[in-house]
Amino acid sequence: MSRKYELHSGQRGSALGVRITPRASRNQIVGVLNDSTIKIHLVSDPSNEEINVELLSYLADVLGVPKSRVEIVAGENGRDKLVSVLDMDVETAHQRILAHME
Repeated sequence: MSRKYELHSGQRGSALGVRITPRASRNQIVGVLNDSTIKIHLVSDPSNEEINVELLSYLADVLGVPKSRVEIVAGENGRDKLVSVLDMDVETAHQRILAHME
């Protein structure tokens, strides 16, 4: 099994740990765990890759950035994912996420 590697341009950004709960009644940020992982409920079913598309679209909306700036860099097939947000520092991302928590 070969691993796919991608070269990055070295742009600055932030990395967000995310834990997904699928099959929710609506998309929402429900909390932040002690290790700073963001808990997100998504409507999609976890058995298809639609949930990744939905996650990236939702996070782009929450953070106010184009979808092209948000990328899953680890955990594509699991509930726990690492998401990269280019050109946004961690503090700005954190503030925007807290503003969307319910």
